Amino acid sequence: MDLAIRDVSVVDGTGQTPYRADVGITAGRVTEIRREGPPLGGRRTLDAQGLALAPGFIDMHAHSDLALLRDPDHSAKAAQGVTLEVIGQDGLSYAPVDDRTLTEVRRSITGWNGNGDDIDFSWRSVGEYLDRLDHGFDGEGIAVNAAYLIPQGTLRMLAVGWEDREATPQELDRMRELVATGMREGAVGMSSGLTYTPGMYAKDAELTELCRVVAEHGGYYCPHHRSYGAGALAAYEEMMTLTREAGCPLHLAHATMNFGVNEGKAPDLLALLDKELAEGADITLDTYPYTPGCTTLVAMLPSWASEGGPEATLDRLKDDGTAERIRHHMEVVGADGCHGVPIEWDTIEISGVTAPALAPYVGRTVQASADRRGEAPWVTARRLLIADSLGSTILQHVGHEENVRAIMRHRVHTGGSDGILRGDKPHPRAYGTFPHYLGRYVRELGVLSLEECVAHLTARPAARLRLPDRGLVREGYRADLVLFDPATVAAGSTFDSPRTFPTGIPHVLIDGRFVIEDGRRTDVLAGRAIRGTPA
Repeated sequence: MDLAIRDVSVVDGTGQTPYRADVGITAGRVTEIRREGPPLGGRRTLDAQGLALAPGFIDMHAHSDLALLRDPDHSAKAAQGVTLEVIGQDGLSYAPVDDRTLTEVRRSITGWNGNGDDIDFSWRSVGEYLDRLDHGFDGEGIAVNAAYLIPQGTLRMLAVGWEDREATPQELDRMRELVATGMREGAVGMSSGLTYTPGMYAKDAELTELCRVVAEHGGYYCPHHRSYGAGALAAYEEMMTLTREAGCPLHLAHATMNFGVNEGKAPDLLALLDKELAEGADITLDTYPYTPGCTTLVAMLPSWASEGGPEATLDRLKDDGTAERIRHHMEVVGADGCHGVPIEWDTIEISGVTAPALAPYVGRTVQASADRRGEAPWVTARRLLIADSLGSTILQHVGHEENVRAIMRHRVHTGGSDGILRGDKPHPRAYGTFPHYLGRYVRELGVLSLEECVAHLTARPAARLRLPDRGLVREGYRADLVLFDPATVAAGSTFDSPRTFPTGIPHVLIDGRFVIEDGRRTDVLAGRAIRGTPA
């Protein structure tokens, strides 16, 4: 065998009790699991006494669309034990595009991924993007594996534009064909960002038709739905209804119940979920184990203020009369961009800016910066939006710990970091989600047992992705594996030091090759694009 891992506690992803065994790996696959008898031998052996061996963690909600092509190291995820990321999230990403749409989408999600000036955008289709991931760095691949969701907002940008109107029959046909083509080329499903323009302009009937195509090709729908604040429960139910009609599996992105209106209301969501599951619905969800959210400052605006794209948005912000309408909608009415809840500026912390001169805003709430300047918070926010060309990212402190704990216990729960890696002070979930689950919510709080948590982070997402040979420690399966110390594993990242790496994860393997060895990133690039399994 290439590698024999000896005397390890196998937490195999099934949710069953861990067991001690030797595990042998040959040619990138687990070839033997020996529970008794003489020790396994191999060209290399690893004494793993005191460590747990689990399938590699699957990040069901990642924003590494450009990071995987920018940074061969990518320790932000590899060091957590993540061996597969699902990208193309929240309805906005970089394929399929034409030249116009590529320029627009790069501008609209600069806060998530940077503007991409350091990336060779040699692709236009989903298949070409996946091929680019396979090629990676000098043909050697990327840091971790990646699966891709077709971004519905980008589809609408391509077929309809930035107008707030229903798609024509011809435009809907074009979007259907784009979905079918992307699925044939290897996407695993479709995402939406229904508080982000222009995807949020789509009505349910349009989304249902696109979901029918996704389902025909064996994929799933992953919506960031229309509200996590006012009317959140109705927004969840809306997604369940339209996917039921379309016959499409549903995966609820970062399934939280946020803002004061939803404090303590996770049981209402879980009751709705259980009712749908009992009636035969195919639904899963992901969460991150933190209370604040993270997005862009421009996302807080009412959708009408962003119609027409980034330049039209900036023009409205620069006009005093229109800017006052925006302020009133945000502070008094409750903008759809802020989930129908009047914005509370003391919950909006600036986490990153693209213009270096704006760095003093980072790490402070909009309210705190306004107080320092002796001005109203909208004046500060408007100035920042204009000066940073809509590129500022934020932490939004609107979550509730009791909701987080309740939702992560559910049997269809999976883990997703929703990690935005850019910015001066990113959310610590980008560097810490998976060890935080294991250290905080398993060892310290006992919210989940170790075997339950590992199943949430491995086999369950692999089943949603319809991966036939990943997500379990099992003979014949891919050797995408993580070895960690259950007694010490912990997230190193904090809100003060968000880029600190975790502890207690000494080894991570992808296809049987060490990407993390003795706690250090190797130069191995074993990651590839993981294409969807045809229906």
